[in-house]
Amino acid sequence: MMGFIKEFKDFAVKGNVVDLAIGVIVGGAFGKIVNSLIEDVITPLLLKPALEKAHLSKLEELTMMGTVRYGSFLSSVINFVIVAFILFLIIKAINKMNAIAEEEKNEPVAPEPSNQEKLLMEIRDALRK
Repeated sequence: MMGFIKEFKDFAVKGNVVDLAIGVIVGGAFGKIVNSLIEDVITPLLLKPALEKAHLSKLEELTMMGTVRYGSFLSSVINFVIVAFILFLIIKAINKMNAIAEEEKNEPVAPEPSNQEKLLMEIRDALRK
């Protein structure tokens, strides 16, 4: 029984599980931000004229034949496109930072001067004085 508990504890506190839990929490909060962006910014600014012609106040209220709520589907599609685009930008920035770090890591480092070169530099500096 103690081995099972230790094994579960090792699993639960592994970096991957903790990172996943943090990602889910942040993702949920991010989802609320995206929903607010759609409902409070995009819909009023871009879709307001179309919604007013349809005598609606929210995109989700668009229906076909009174039962098919395609407005909700459109809202979900817009939400997906925004999330995918933002994730694309984030991953692109991370890849660029990784490439820069890799370039810095691979830059050749000037070798340290040998003892003979150090001695010659000391002689040169003494002659300048």
